[in-house]
Amino acid sequence: MSDAPLKIGIIIGSVRTGRYADTIADWFTAVARNRTDLDIQVIDLAEPAILDELKLTLDARPEPAGTPGLADRVEALDGYVVITPEYNHGYPASLKLAIDYVYTAWQAKPVSFVSYGGMAGGQRAVEQLRQVFAEMHAVTLRDVVSFHNMWEQFDAEGRPHAPEPIGKAAEVLLDQLVWWGRTLRAGREKQPYTA
Repeated sequence: MSDAPLKIGIIIGSVRTGRYADTIADWFTAVARNRTDLDIQVIDLAEPAILDELKLTLDARPEPAGTPGLADRVEALDGYVVITPEYNHGYPASLKLAIDYVYTAWQAKPVSFVSYGGMAGGQRAVEQLRQVFAEMHAVTLRDVVSFHNMWEQFDAEGRPHAPEPIGKAAEVLLDQLVWWGRTLRAGREKQPYTA
């Protein structure tokens, strides 16, 4: 089994203007980048090139040429952390479009979640995403980092008001992601996964 750092994508699922995802993604990315066993890459669905690529799928036009597309970026990774809000008891349409568009690149890889929202902290969105990723043949992890009433959880500089418990939750999530990521990477190296 390879001890090389796992290539992990932090996928920011919201594309709304004024989204809270940036605060949470900045905090979580900083926590994850403190680890030597992870090579972190951020994939923000609000990046103009990704938005353009996803819009093309709606119009049934070919992918833009010249740069690695979303599917290529996702394929190159060993696992994922999906940062998702909960909008009206569900996850964003942009995230569903991206998951469906990438399709096979998720197979036999671990997916974990950082969610945020009101009283439920994004948990309803996560439960729906578990079903979607199961259909993609991905392995979703049990533990979630969740921010209930997210507007109360961070100060004006984007620091959590209670850094210790949420930091511990993030480390538990990342430890599990490393275990599953290494295990599934070894499995894919030994025998390619076919759905």
